[in-house]
Order: sequence, then structure tokens, then C-alpha cells
Amino acid sequence: MITLTESATSKVGELLATEDEDGLALRVAAKPGGCSGPSYEMFFDTDQTADDLEEAYGTVRIVVDPASAELLVGAILDYQEGLEQSGFSINNPDASHSCGCGKN
Repeated sequence: MITLTESATSKVGELLATEDEDGLALRVAAKPGGCSGPSYEMFFDTDQTADDLEEAYGTVRIVVDPASAELLVGAILDYQEGLEQSGFSINNPDASHSCGCGKN
């Protein structure tokens, strides 16, 4: 399953605190992609199924469906804030290659 860095955990916690809904978790999903590897989605979710996997990082809960969990093994979710770029990124060492063709 995916691992969160301290900065990602902190930022997700901040974002969750601004939401006015109890029971929210960060759902991370991975879908098999084309030549550039899997594509990723992240969103807040209150719905869980019995087969979802859950991991807690302090008060932040991460929920992943079983198919996505297989694609996220060893992946790391990070958050960086800088002058040129800010945001979340997923580093997946199992994504062995990338493509510059612009198509997934």
C-alpha cells in the first residue's frame, strides 16, 4: 500500500480539517495506464467497502481498493511547496518507465 511522507500527512490533515464532514478519508486509486504506467486519483471519501484497505497516519486515514493497492505497493505520496511548483506527487518505484508521447 502507499506510504505518506510527513509533509503529505500534514497537508492532507490541513485539508481534511477544512472540510465540514465527519468520517472523511483520503482515497487513493491507481488505474493501469498506457506506456507511461498507472494513473493516480486522490479524493476525500466517506464510502468504504468491506474489501478496502485502510492505513492511518496520525489522524489521517488512507483508503485504497484492492486492485489499486497492488499497483501502489512501494509508492510514496509526498507534498512539496515551492516557488516554482507546489502539490502532491506519487513516486512509484514499480513504474519502471515513462513516455513522452502525451498519450496514456
